[in-house]
Amino acid sequence: MSVSTGTAAKVGKPGLGKRVALFATCINDAMMPAAPEATVRLLERLGCTVEFPRQQTCCGQILTNTGYFDEAVGTVKAYVGAFSDYDYIVGPSGSCVASVRHQHPMLARHSGDSGLEKAATAAASRSYELTEFLVDVLGVVDVGAYFPHRVTYHPSCHATRMAKIGSRPYQLLEAVRGLELVPLPHAEECCGFGGTFSLKNPDISIAMASDKARHVRSTEAEYLVAADNACLLNIGGVLHRQFSGIKTIHLAEILAQTEQDAA
Repeated sequence: MSVSTGTAAKVGKPGLGKRVALFATCINDAMMPAAPEATVRLLERLGCTVEFPRQQTCCGQILTNTGYFDEAVGTVKAYVGAFSDYDYIVGPSGSCVASVRHQHPMLARHSGDSGLEKAATAAASRSYELTEFLVDVLGVVDVGAYFPHRVTYHPSCHATRMAKIGSRPYQLLEAVRGLELVPLPHAEECCGFGGTFSLKNPDISIAMASDKARHVRSTEAEYLVAADNACLLNIGGVLHRQFSGIKTIHLAEILAQTEQDAA
C-alpha cells in the first residue's frame, strides 16, 4: 500500500517540441471518450503538440484474433495511412498498441505486399502505449497529478504480456498526490474479457470476471483503475450489478487531473 502525500510540484515540459498523434482506439472513441480526451490534456500539459488524425480506424485485432487475416489487412493500410507522418503515435490502450506492434507487420507480410510490410513495421516501431511514452520517451513519472482517493490497479493481459508495459503504471500512480494505491489480490489473472473470448465463451468469461470483481471488492477501493477500457467495461459491469459502489476509471483520467481540477 502506498499513499502519495507530497506537495504540489512544478511540472516541466518534457514533451516540448514533440508532435504526437493520438491513437484513440475504437472502443474509446465510440464508448469511453474520457480516456483519449484525458490523454490529450495530459500530453499537452507536458508540452506535447497532439493531433488526432481523423482517418484512423480500428486496429483490426478482433478480425485478426478470429482468423480473418485477409479482411484485417485493410486496417493495417488505414493505420499506416493515418499515422505515417508522425514520429510518435500514442494510444491509451495496451491491447490495441500491442495489436499494432505484433499483428500489423504479420498481416502485411501475409498479404504479400513488401511495401506495406515495411511501412507497417515502421509505424509499429513509433507506436507507444501511454505509460510507455510518459516514462520511456518523456522520462517523467510525476506528471503533476492529484487524485485523493483509494484505488487498486488491474494490469490487463495484453498490456502486460504483449505490450510489456511492466511497472510503468504503478510508478505513475505512486507519484500521484493524495492517491492511496492498494494491491489487487491475484492481479495477474485475466478478467475474462479477451475480446471475442467473452462472446464465444460467456459462461467462462463471467466466472472469471466475477472472480476479478471479488478481488477488487476485497481491497475496499473507491476506484478500480486500468490502462485498458475493455477490461474496465467487463469488470465494471459485474461491480455495477453487484451494487459494489466501486467506480472504474482509466489511468489517463487520473493522470490528467490536477489540484486545480479538483478545487
